[in-house]
Amino acid sequence: MHRNAIILTLCILQSPALLAQAPIPDWCRALPRPEYKTLERVSISDSWFEVYKPVPGVFAIYEPHQAEETISYLIVGEKRALLFDSGMGMSDIKKVTAQLTELPIVLLNSHTHNDHVGDNWEFSTIYGMDIDFTRQNARGSRLDAQAEITPGQICGVLPKGFDSKAYATRPWKITAYTQDGERFDLGGRTLEVIATPGHTPDAISLLDRANGLLFTGDTYYPAPIWLFRPETNLDDYAASILRLAALAPKIKVVMGAHNIPVASPTVLPRLVAAFNAVRAGKVQPSPDSPGKVLYKVDDISFLMRAPAAH
Repeated sequence: MHRNAIILTLCILQSPALLAQAPIPDWCRALPRPEYKTLERVSISDSWFEVYKPVPGVFAIYEPHQAEETISYLIVGEKRALLFDSGMGMSDIKKVTAQLTELPIVLLNSHTHNDHVGDNWEFSTIYGMDIDFTRQNARGSRLDAQAEITPGQICGVLPKGFDSKAYATRPWKITAYTQDGERFDLGGRTLEVIATPGHTPDAISLLDRANGLLFTGDTYYPAPIWLFRPETNLDDYAASILRLAALAPKIKVVMGAHNIPVASPTVLPRLVAAFNAVRAGKVQPSPDSPGKVLYKVDDISFLMRAPAAH
């Protein structure tokens, strides 16, 4: 990074006023996404979040002011609720969930990248995969969090009272371990854990069989799917999406963790076909950021490591 750019970054991080005057990022210009017009919006007091009710008993807690456009899900039963991810930790998602339900809440993460565990520390019951990657991430991280507030990452103003210099993913305590096939009985609603490693070793999806709902985390979402990180395993990813595609006939709605909270189950077999085409060398990549390339097959895309030069 050029020295002047570093100075600009530091100034912007320290001054919300300068942040408001910064150029509007391209991704921000596309908002609001038209798909949200068809969803029931739920009023809450925190303007950092937008909350939608895509299906009965499910709240999509969306963070449109940061480039990840992370979506956490509060899934409500008759006796308790389950929060699938806790977002960026830039504002207070626990206060939001308290406005949506009075039931006790258990927390489960789709995986433990920083943009999905930001407010984990606020919850007393947290389930995690029994994997070293999960335990390591539970220690928190400042570096990954700080990368989320560099220029171009914020759309609009940061939450009131947000301290850019102090922003970090805070440590949290795993209170119980979960595993593939475990069922969470919420009272009148059961959620089944499906291990879907690939994006990360601890990635999971959640299946609500009775209501035909599949929560896919970062295994699928309607944007370039990140498959370039060191912890990503492409063989595991291929097996995981094949497993999800087998469920497609029983699914009514697919709910990913970024950008838009609803997709048709027909995307699941298309996801498999697109990824297989990429791995078979049938798709030409386009350059992206340094060391990365983008593979695009119709409306499905993957951001992956650039092939090694021969």
